[in-house]
Amino acid sequence: MRVIVTGAAGVLGSAVVDAFAARGDSVAALVRLANPAARAGVRHIVSSDLAKPAAAVAAVGEAVGALGGVEALVHLVGAFAWVPVEQSSLDTWRDLYTTNVETTLNVVRACLPLIADQGNIVCIGAASAQPAAAGMAPYAAAKSGVARLVEALSAELRPRGIRVNAVLPAIIDTPRNRADMPQANPKDWTSPAAIAEVILFLTDERARAINGASIPVTNNA
Repeated sequence: MRVIVTGAAGVLGSAVVDAFAARGDSVAALVRLANPAARAGVRHIVSSDLAKPAAAVAAVGEAVGALGGVEALVHLVGAFAWVPVEQSSLDTWRDLYTTNVETTLNVVRACLPLIADQGNIVCIGAASAQPAAAGMAPYAAAKSGVARLVEALSAELRPRGIRVNAVLPAIIDTPRNRADMPQANPKDWTSPAAIAEVILFLTDERARAINGASIPVTNNA
């Protein structure tokens, strides 16, 4: 399978790239900065801002050219902020919408003319968007937008046999989260590798009955 992974330099993105590569798939990893130490055998495509439609088209086109086609797209770009509504600014809401929703829209739109029929698209949502807790309104609103986009796309692309789903992590066990929440117990969090396994399953023929779903990936693992 030929796979494009965005947000591939992050902890989750790296785990997803490694999982696909270990399965024997051909992977194009979209990253913001070049990394000379990146995994051998993986095509690395540098794109500084997928929130810009032209940049998304260029990056996806380069990735498809490097792979010789594409059967799966995994879009993992996103951003998080915790802020109560009263203390939030319109810029915060806009920034989270841009990074979470607009990047998803731009990358998917760029990929649709190129992805093979019977292909797969997996996006990154958030368990904290359903429902939203205190301080989560801007982030949850943005991730809710991603979920609605996934649902609509799953219906629109059904005639082509392209399935569209999302995974909904809670707290992911990353070095950044451990540093930001030193009093928390990371044993309650979900490992990037476990989430990557779910993403791989969603692109597999065994998941052929799953379409338009938002899958919680929140168990400690």
